[in-house]
Amino acid sequence: MSSGAGRRRSLLTNAIDSLGTSPAIPDPEAKVAQSEEAQSEPRRREPSPPSFLERRGVAIEEIGRTVKRLTIRLRPDECSVWPGNAREYANLTYERCASLIDSIKEENGNREPVVVRRTPDAEKPYELIVGTRRHYSVSWLRENNHAELDLIARIETLDDEGAFRLADIENREREDVTDLERARNYLHAIDAYYNGVRSHMADRLAIGKQNLHNLLQLAELPNEVVQAFADPSDLKVRHGMKLSPLLKQADFREAILDVARELAKEQAERRASGQEPIDGPQVYQRLAAASSKKEEKPARRPKAAVNSAGGDEIGLIVSDTKAKGITININPKRSIDVEEILTALRPVIESAKFSKR
Repeated sequence: MSSGAGRRRSLLTNAIDSLGTSPAIPDPEAKVAQSEEAQSEPRRREPSPPSFLERRGVAIEEIGRTVKRLTIRLRPDECSVWPGNAREYANLTYERCASLIDSIKEENGNREPVVVRRTPDAEKPYELIVGTRRHYSVSWLRENNHAELDLIARIETLDDEGAFRLADIENREREDVTDLERARNYLHAIDAYYNGVRSHMADRLAIGKQNLHNLLQLAELPNEVVQAFADPSDLKVRHGMKLSPLLKQADFREAILDVARELAKEQAERRASGQEPIDGPQVYQRLAAASSKKEEKPARRPKAAVNSAGGDEIGLIVSDTKAKGITININPKRSIDVEEILTALRPVIESAKFSKR
């Protein structure tokens, strides 16, 4: 068994064991005894508490010493697949699971048990919480000349939130769970298990609030943008981080969506003709570039001049509106008397917009 699989198994076991734990209740008499003892002894420097990594390491070491939980054998068709898992079961194929299928066939079963829970009132007696690829692989083998194989499973008692946390721990270790699958799974979980409170969800999953925010930005991308990518696995968290703010700006949104539709059409044409698809980085670059194509603003109309009787410019009409009236800037380029200025202003004022109400 690889070190990665062993570490994942330890993390899963640790998560299962922690679901039902509650904090210990302190003994008040013990506190009094400790206080009296502390007064009778010279004050000593308290050792610093263990770090999170130290506590986690001790917990994993203790779990490694425990006796393995009992497992049972199930037929894959005895299990429904819990819809709260991030992995899209419908997207699993032989090609995506080929190496696992070979491994299970060679070892005559799945060495690492899946996790199920009982569903007494449902159509099937068990619901699969963790292990969708193993479930698919055993199902495929049973349908392809290996009907003797069963699914090795461990039964746990979990509510939906506990099942979600457990599945999430496993999926973080799996490279074949796409960013988009995980992001959409998180978006669903916020309302389903955490009453829409993102900070509470981040605390329960022990992930950074900014990391959670970045994943949710990816999940909220419009379908047009998702379909622009040839494969969902090409769409990464970093793409959501950069595109989401642009899509929230009305000036850019339609331009990006137009390019996304063009890309989706091009991808379909390439698939139909057997050509290589447009890769993820190129798709992102074209989408992002759409936001830089700003509409050119119309050129400002030149300000009208105020001319003297002799044709010399002595000022400019800065603004002329019915609501705010007329504003004129008088700045003659030569010496000029007041009467000449007033003569030049008369026709301008008579034709002003405020005078035509």
